Amino acid sequence: MEARAEARFIRVSAQKARLVIDLIRGRKAGDAITILRTTNKRIAPTVEKVLRSAIANAENRNTDLDVDTLFVTEAYVNEGPRQKRVRPAPMGRAYRYQRRTSHIVVKVGEKNAEAALSQK
Repeated sequence: MEARAEARFIRVSAQKARLVIDLIRGRKAGDAITILRTTNKRIAPTVEKVLRSAIANAENRNTDLDVDTLFVTEAYVNEGPRQKRVRPAPMGRAYRYQRRTSHIVVKVGEKNAEAALSQK
C-alpha cells in the first residue's frame, strides 16, 4: 500500500529542495518528521507539510493502517517553470534573472518483509 502527496510550483530552486529531500528518503515517517523539524532550511516546513499530507492520504485510503509502520518509499523534486524577470542595471542596461520553482513529491508506504530481506 502506497500513498503520495505532491506540492507544485513551490518558490525554491530544485537544487536547494533536494538537499532537504535527501535527508528523509528511506526513513520511517516519524523519524523523517523529526529530521525536518530540526533542519535549518527555508524549505523544510514545506517538505514536512507534504510528508504529513502523504501520511494523511495513507490513513484515508486504509483505515486499519498503523502509521508507525510507514516509511518514505520515494521522495524527489522536479524543476517547475521558471519566471523570467528583468532587473535594472547601470547605464540603462537590464540584467535578466530567473525565479525558479519546483514540484515536490513524497510517497509513503509500508515496507514488506521481502523488501526488508533483500536490502540486508
